[in-house]
This record gives sequence, structure tokens and C-alpha cells, in this order.
Amino acid sequence: MKLGFICPKAAGHLNPITSLARQLQARSHDVVFLYSSGAAGLPFVPGPEKDHIDETIAEVSKLQGEEALKFGISYLMTQTERILKSLPAIVQANRVDALVIDTVQFYAELGAMQLGMPYIHVSAAMHHDYTGYTPLCHYGWPHQTTPAALARNREGVANFVKLLESGNAGVRAYAESVGLKIDWEDLGSTLSPLASITQVPRAFDFESSHWPSQFHHTGPFHDGEGREKVDFPWERLTGEPLIYASMGTVMNGRVDVFRRFATSAFRGQSTRSEADRTGSQQRHRRQAGATIRLAEADISLYHPCGIEHGAGVSGSGCSASSHSGSP
Repeated sequence: MKLGFICPKAAGHLNPITSLARQLQARSHDVVFLYSSGAAGLPFVPGPEKDHIDETIAEVSKLQGEEALKFGISYLMTQTERILKSLPAIVQANRVDALVIDTVQFYAELGAMQLGMPYIHVSAAMHHDYTGYTPLCHYGWPHQTTPAALARNREGVANFVKLLESGNAGVRAYAESVGLKIDWEDLGSTLSPLASITQVPRAFDFESSHWPSQFHHTGPFHDGEGREKVDFPWERLTGEPLIYASMGTVMNGRVDVFRRFATSAFRGQSTRSEADRTGSQQRHRRQAGATIRLAEADISLYHPCGIEHGAGVSGSGCSASSHSGSP
């Protein structure tokens, strides 16, 4: 079977999904990344239009909160609209049998539905719970099961629906033009009926018995392959405590956050902090996503999607581990 992969060409998405693709390739499947200008040595097919994701990541990293979320969704919706218009021709030209779709490429599955071909969803970033039984991943709410908390969760889902609706007019028009009837109020209505998988280990997720039967926790997709080798000035390390921080795309422009790590973790001590900020151009690294030797760090800090770097994952908020025994 030939599998076509659709995911943003951002390190935190491409790294884990190319790891998954290599495992499927080892099981005698053919793989090809669609709408991509590179796939860590795997076959790829660029889209008919230029992908502006590098510029988008640079811009979204300067934003915060809902403003960043709106900007990112606007880009993804525009990209999905382009995908839907050209997918039938690209699938036919490359003889793709089934699609593997990153869930952040919202509504890209409509192309598979139109073509009547099988597709599965993969959450390289945090997965979305649209049921309201647990907080949507975009909010920093604690997991509670009180009536008030469940009402809050449902309101959060409703607000996210409105956020998607503000940018999906082109996608909706396309669905109507090809005869697809979609329940736009139910964001889970287009979820793959075959499989939806997340990198989040079950033990690190919020407790819930309301996941659909095709939903699976797998743990991180990380095989140590396909990552670009990047020079790092290890010779500049002086033996001072070293902090490894992996905070992802949206936080990569927040220099204040990384300075806070350094000043808070070792008060009164001189430290060096290497910020592994996905998608950003950094002083010591030509491209994000390269694996820093975590064993060199005294403390490792990572956000929920830090799993793409092999660091780990948490159900909410930020996680930390210390190699020196500090809490």
C-alpha cells in the first residue's frame, strides 16, 4: 500500500511523522509526503503553490495566546483550502492508496472523504478532545469533573468552533461544491473512522472514558533518524549548570521565558541556557529539531509537545526533569 502523508513542514510535526513513516516503510509500505519541500530523506512531492510556513512560524512566534492561535489557524485553513483543490490530481499522479493526516491540518480529511479513500489521523502536537469531558488542549485549565468544569470545557469547545468558523469559509464552500455534508458544529464528525493516534502516553493524559474506540495513545514517535546535523558550540560550555528547554513553535519568540528559566532554576548561580525553540532561527543552531544531548543538561524543561525532541510529554502545562536531583 502506498501511503501519502500530509503534515505541516515544521520540525515539531515533520520529525515525529517522518519517524512514523520510516516504521511503516520498514513494514513494506511505500510512503510519500505530499505538499512538502522535504521529508528527512523520504520521498516527497511539493504542492503546486509555495508554502509560506517558514514565514508563518517566524510571525506566530512573536504572538501570544489567542492572537497566536488565530494567526496559526488562519494559515492552516488557507493551506487546507489549497490542498483540497489539488489533492485529487496529486493522489492520482502519485498513485496514493491511503492518507495519513496530521490533525492540525484541519479539514484536510475532506479531500479523502471526497475521493472515498481511507485515511487516519495522527496528532503530532497535543490531540483535541471535542467532547468537553477534558479541557481542550489550547486552554490551561485543570482537569475536573464537576458540572461547572464540564460546562466550562464545553464552552471552550464552542469558542474553538467559532475560531475555526472565522477562517474556514473557503473550506466550507469547497465541501459544498463537491457534495460533502459536514456537521461543522461537531468538530469530531470528520475524525477518521479507522484510527486516530496521539503521541501522548496514556499515563500522561487526562483521565477519560469517553475517547472514541478508534483513538489510541502510542507514546512518542522518535527513532533518532532523519534529523539534520547541526553544529553546536560545546567548546563554549564552561562547566556551569546547563538548562535544556524545549518549548515549541508558539513560545520560540519569547526570550523572556527562557531568561526566566535561567534565573529561576539556579538562583544565585551562573548558568547557560540552550533554548530548543522549534522552528526558530537560533544563534547557535541553523535549524530547529536537532537533538541536543540531554545527558549534558542539569535540568530539562519541556512543554506538552516536547515529545518531538524525545524529551517527554505532560497532560497540561510545562514539565521539568532534573539530572542533578533538584526538584
